[in-house]
Amino acid sequence: MPRNAVIGVDIGTSSSKGVLVGLDGALIRTAVREHAPARPGPGRFEMDAAVWWREFTALARELTAPGDATVTAVGVSGMGPCVLLADEDDTPLRPAILYGVDTRSVRQIDRIGHRLGAEEILRRCGSALTTQAAGPKIAWIAEQEPELYARARRLYMPSSWLVRKLTGAYVLDHHSASQCTPLYDTHAGEWYAPWAAEIAPGIELPRLRWSGEEAGTLTAEAARETGLPAGIPVATGTVDAWAEALSVGAQHTGDLMLMYGTTMFLVHTVAEPLTSPSLWGTVGALPGTRNLAGGMATSGAVTNWLKDLFADGDHAELTRLAAESGPGANGLLMLPYFSGERTPVMDPDARGVIAGLTLSHTRGDLYRAALEATGFGVRHNIEVLEAAGGDIRRVVAVGGGTQGALWTQLVSDITGRPQELRTITIGASYGGALLAAQLVHDASIDDWNPVRATVTPRPEHGERYDELYALYRRLYPATSDVVHVLAALQDR
Repeated sequence: MPRNAVIGVDIGTSSSKGVLVGLDGALIRTAVREHAPARPGPGRFEMDAAVWWREFTALARELTAPGDATVTAVGVSGMGPCVLLADEDDTPLRPAILYGVDTRSVRQIDRIGHRLGAEEILRRCGSALTTQAAGPKIAWIAEQEPELYARARRLYMPSSWLVRKLTGAYVLDHHSASQCTPLYDTHAGEWYAPWAAEIAPGIELPRLRWSGEEAGTLTAEAARETGLPAGIPVATGTVDAWAEALSVGAQHTGDLMLMYGTTMFLVHTVAEPLTSPSLWGTVGALPGTRNLAGGMATSGAVTNWLKDLFADGDHAELTRLAAESGPGANGLLMLPYFSGERTPVMDPDARGVIAGLTLSHTRGDLYRAALEATGFGVRHNIEVLEAAGGDIRRVVAVGGGTQGALWTQLVSDITGRPQELRTITIGASYGGALLAAQLVHDASIDDWNPVRATVTPRPEHGERYDELYALYRRLYPATSDVVHVLAALQDR
């Protein structure tokens, strides 16, 4: 007899991942569809919404094809905040503009900040206006593509687009809304109508739900396309990093989640609202929770770039060589700002720097320098989190980068922080499955996904990494004038 199960699907930057999970949390099956965002110009990252739905339907059918499980609910998540505008018939008007890696809206950020007041935006919305915010991206479309914008009626992100296709419901979770700065008031917990009317005129903003609330039930049409049973509930879902945090139980006050993926994301759960101009203050995925969060524009993206650059390279071999390189990568130091940088630098025109290169350096040295650069970036974010009032009591790691022991070990060595590893680190799709299961079953993440190990800092490397971190902090201000000129040349 088929067992009852749920499906979780996450739409990420470089792939869509799906999981079929039993109601006891057991991972029955996984599936992946790789993709790449379009890059129509410097600092621009886009993706066609048709990819999201096509990959969801393919994943759903692959996960359920053996017929050994009866799907009882669906959960979704996705990269964000993204901006997908659709007309009154729900036809997307253009490819979605992606989250903070897309830096096209710098002029709109400056204009809106001057008009509304930077301090007032930070106070009301929890975050300063940056390339991460959805509001300036909407304004960019309105200014640069006015004929297209005139037809826009609805705003979607990957998770809410899937919900719309699955159920017909037009909803968005509170957390995703809180990254739509300056459209959402984090204190009132609702859209802020005066600023929404100014920044997104003509857009009917979605109804707000919490990520674990039921958005609706699967329509007959969606059932035909996906092969899933009609009438099953669909959770509202959320942004991928927050689903990742749920997947490893990092939603209690004092928790810090580190998401090792194409980018590095940090989500710290706080007791009361905190703000910092160098971080993002948001409402959490669950009712009553608050977060102070950060995100690096690249992490795994740099290691993937190196793998591709070395035509005969693969991650396992490069990781082995990096381990042989030793602390400090034989005198190499990298700034990982290959797509600008988000927190805490907040500089879309930052660029990657590799300092100390000689003819004797190897692939392993370069790969280790990239891994260590992520650790230095995490340490920088942690220092700013704590300076803003954060109280980090536990660090939990998740994502594909946790699979090899070296990367998490280096981050612990550099930060001096232990990291908890759960049994399943697949991430956001598993978090979406948890949200789905909680609609039909009493599911607990501690029962589903217990702790399997703790990565402990190695004190013998502490002094060396303290020295290198001090140099890392000096490298950006020492090179920023030059790389800003280079960034301008690249834009031309």
